[in-house]
Amino acid sequence: MSVLTASGHPLQRAGAWAVAILADRPTPEDVGPDSLDAVVARLVADVVDAATAPKDASRYDWWKVLFALYPNSKATHSKRPSDGQVLRPAIEELFAPDTQDGPSWPCVFCAAPSAMVWSKTNLPLFDTSKALNNLPPKLAGWPVCRGCRVAMWALPYGAWVTAGSATVLSCESPDAEREFARRNVRRARKVMQAGFNGLQAGAKPEAVVLAALRDAGSGLCASTLWSFKNDNQEPWLRVTRTRRAVPLFLEMVDGNALLRRGWRLLCRSLDRYDPEAGRVVGGQGVAARLLFEAEDGRSRPLLGQVHRLLSDTDEAWSLSDRRALGALATAYAKEVFGMDVDVEPVARVLAEWIARGSSPRGRLAEYRKAALNDYQLGTLLVQAHFRLQLDGVGTQVAGPEAWKPLIGRRPRAWELRMLLFARVCELLQERGVAVSADPADTGTERESPVEDRPVFAAADDEFDGYDAHDEYETEGV
Repeated sequence: MSVLTASGHPLQRAGAWAVAILADRPTPEDVGPDSLDAVVARLVADVVDAATAPKDASRYDWWKVLFALYPNSKATHSKRPSDGQVLRPAIEELFAPDTQDGPSWPCVFCAAPSAMVWSKTNLPLFDTSKALNNLPPKLAGWPVCRGCRVAMWALPYGAWVTAGSATVLSCESPDAEREFARRNVRRARKVMQAGFNGLQAGAKPEAVVLAALRDAGSGLCASTLWSFKNDNQEPWLRVTRTRRAVPLFLEMVDGNALLRRGWRLLCRSLDRYDPEAGRVVGGQGVAARLLFEAEDGRSRPLLGQVHRLLSDTDEAWSLSDRRALGALATAYAKEVFGMDVDVEPVARVLAEWIARGSSPRGRLAEYRKAALNDYQLGTLLVQAHFRLQLDGVGTQVAGPEAWKPLIGRRPRAWELRMLLFARVCELLQERGVAVSADPADTGTERESPVEDRPVFAAADDEFDGYDAHDEYETEGV
């Protein structure tokens, strides 16, 4: 008999998947009474151990996680007992079976009968201490059945957690949701055993999502990340999403050597030195975040990042590297946004005009300045078009009909202008025109010892060392 249902609420659903993983069951609906009891025993033991741990102990970091989600609960209150035997009954009471006699109400999450009500003290992201009570009159809390009470406290196991926030996944693919929860349960165990300092720096929840989508083998599939902090004073919620075609893009990158190279170059360009860790932190997590679009619009797009890389004159890209990054951007635009406009004819016009100038570097700088502006680009194309006609260029010169998608104020025009810039620089480099202050060797590709390894490995994969906490920035990255 099932005692748990994964509802549509993202926090309850993440907790329900965590319960299924902890109970070693394929889905939350397969969790029976005995399995739920075993999970409750595990939760109680972990909560008591964390709540009574000395501040210098590794397992105290798990208490920080609990405090970030349940800041007013009996497990995190400043006046909680320091003796585990005294605290245990209060924690066990949270997950006690519903009484059969007496009134009951539909569970706020799954509508199952519930005789127990919970206030925001035990529920993450249910108002702050500053908010007025918005419950119906004479009701002490929200009805929550036993299965959902367990799920809401199993939430940190199935979420990507830091010492101050948590991130959960909603996905059209249940297999991806399970995989995301499985990876996070493993990570939670590491936090309990070694603390956050025992984990390597640099990972982000977006990288775990990409790995989960890869392992789930999903086709068209949208994903949503809900990142939040349940603070008494200033709680926040940040929502980011991927488009439904992202899994197809991931599959294409994994199966194409040129695109794999482009993705690794993108990740490498985002490597940063972490002074606290005393080492270079890999950019895989930051690159993964480029595939997610923030609900508030404050997110860095992948095409924009590739454009910044290719337009940086201080960065010396070899021709093979430039081709790989350009191919990655083109594949993303085509697969994810459905863009199928050929920029090649216009790119050849601009490349020809730049290469024929008395100062190609000056003309390239002029184009670089106008590349993303619709009006300035249109003016530049008129200039280049007539200059090439007056010079009597033998090849056909693309006219205004080919310019329209690039200079019109229409959806996706700016992405096309970025793809155009990447292709122009590639054509110039093929012709030997310098496109950076320090031209790179245009010969053979650099050897990479990890060229054949999966590019979307994350968290607990054996291929890399990215497995760490990361405070989720509210400003976006």
